[in-house]
Amino acid sequence: MSTPAIILTVLGAVAFMEFFAWWAHKYVMHGWGWGWHRDHHEPHDNALERNDLFAVIFGSIVVAMFLIGYYLSDFLWWAALGITIYGVIYTLIHDGLVHQRYFRFVPKRGYAKRLVQAHKLHHATVGKEGGVSFGFLIARDPAALKADLRRQREAGTAVVRDSAGAGF
Repeated sequence: MSTPAIILTVLGAVAFMEFFAWWAHKYVMHGWGWGWHRDHHEPHDNALERNDLFAVIFGSIVVAMFLIGYYLSDFLWWAALGITIYGVIYTLIHDGLVHQRYFRFVPKRGYAKRLVQAHKLHHATVGKEGGVSFGFLIARDPAALKADLRRQREAGTAVVRDSAGAGF
């Protein structure tokens, strides 16, 4: 593959993963995979969550992509690299910044603050029904997300946690 094709493949895989992650989070994790994802939405003191099994499954698929790509397809290998880069970004932002599993830092402004707010609003619902902000790197305006949650609560499609300052 040419260098421009490699760059496009890697960047395309990173971009694709945000959309795939949104879909998997909304329809798998908050759907038939809720049994694994539930503990991510509930308070606990465990270092690991059942939800982490999703990373094991998705990581195994990427390892297979690397192996098959090495022997059969440059494109598949470079796509696997892009997915891996997305995984690193995801774990640093979601597990590190938002859930503070690796370090303690609370952003005061900018896009990092918006990501944290959007994900906290995602966790504002009780159970798998309803909810907002299923992506990880693309975060809508928190005011719009709060309005969506308010509408869902009023329509009965979501149970929203009681939270001081949530504005519900």
